[in-house]
Amino acid sequence: MKNKKRIEFDSIGSKKIDKNKLWGAQTQRALENFKIGNELMPKEIIIAFGYQKKAAALSNIKLKKLDKKIGNAIIKTCNKIINLQLLNEFPLSVWQTGSGTQTNMNVNEVISNYSIKLLKGKIGSKKPVHPNNHVNLSQSTNDTFPTVMHIACYKIINEKLMINLDKLISSLTKKIKQYNEIIKLGRTHTQDATPITIGQEFSGYLQQIKKNKKRIQIATKELCFLAQGGTAVGTGLNAPKKFDLIFCQYLSKLTRNKYLPSSNKFESISAHDTIVNLSATLCTLSNSLYKISNDLRFLSSGPRAGLNEYVLPENEPGSSIMPGKVNPTQIEALTMVCLQVMGNHNTITIAGSQGHFQLNAYKPLLAYNILQSINLLSDSIESFRKNCLIGMKINQKKIKKNLDNSLMQVTALNDHLGYDNCSKIAKKAFKENISIREAAIKLKLISKEDFQKIVHPKKMI
Repeated sequence: MKNKKRIEFDSIGSKKIDKNKLWGAQTQRALENFKIGNELMPKEIIIAFGYQKKAAALSNIKLKKLDKKIGNAIIKTCNKIINLQLLNEFPLSVWQTGSGTQTNMNVNEVISNYSIKLLKGKIGSKKPVHPNNHVNLSQSTNDTFPTVMHIACYKIINEKLMINLDKLISSLTKKIKQYNEIIKLGRTHTQDATPITIGQEFSGYLQQIKKNKKRIQIATKELCFLAQGGTAVGTGLNAPKKFDLIFCQYLSKLTRNKYLPSSNKFESISAHDTIVNLSATLCTLSNSLYKISNDLRFLSSGPRAGLNEYVLPENEPGSSIMPGKVNPTQIEALTMVCLQVMGNHNTITIAGSQGHFQLNAYKPLLAYNILQSINLLSDSIESFRKNCLIGMKINQKKIKKNLDNSLMQVTALNDHLGYDNCSKIAKKAFKENISIREAAIKLKLISKEDFQKIVHPKKMI
């Protein structure tokens, strides 16, 4: 049986809409006109719109621009959107107009019709709650969408990414304490180098993550400055005086985050350097995570024909054809995410450069990519930490063997025998497959006793 339809109107004309749906004619047109891909507008954007429209309604009520009865219905509807109770009413593709007008109107229409329902009116009538005249009052898509982008990013970074970064920092700190005194072979250019402790190796990883966290925190502060109140081009046309300030005050209370009006709304609407800068910090974090992941991947290689200094947890079978094989799956997942974030940053960088005159018309693309980057990094960091890092152990036997066989311990003799003599020792040891000590004694460059006094891994770290 076919779904019953109702007729709604917009500036173009009439449109048939499923009677069970709350969206209106403009949303329906967008559904039909933008059948592109499977990527829907992220739920974080929808939640942020709930906060944005609620703060706008409160502001308009205070400024006596909006009837209290209508405003309260809008507010109640916004609460449902914030709590994801109306998520199925937002079906639009990311690939729509570059300002995000279709999604803004989708939100306006849903709020309008649900508010009409609350007020016992006829859905689709636009009475007593009009999507433009009431829900979008004192606003434009051009200032609401960048505002929503900032709200969504700020919320997810602080509620998800920062929490998982702190957990990672804690786990790395524990690993340092656990293996701080264990000496292993250092490596440069992927070749044997002088000794290092596991604690020292992991301290480098820890510092990378700490610095990345700080970079993200600094970049995130810029999200607190909003375009709201600039309306179409930044002049604030049709927005009452102090609307932007009052809006930010209400939004701050609603989200428990401190928001302020942008000092220059022309910049906030026509450019999105804040998002590009934030993406850059996520890209840098991805670079760091990729380096850390690769180190652990190679140091755990084997188990018999690789380095095999670190032992990763056996979470699942690694091969469909090779029995007993265990692969670094969590590391591979994390590195794939890192590459995706790097790619997203490239897209964001290009999109951010496309602010033509008074509007950057790539807002949905920017929003989709930055939110995907934040979500992917948050999830993959926690998955790696929980399923790999915490359970990682060391192969002390192999670590000692690699250290004892290292030719680079000869570096400790530089100050005593000179660089050229030390080179002779290292080459002889390698050629004859003997230890550094044996080679040095054979060459009669040092006594056994003096060698033992000078060449000791503990003295080299």
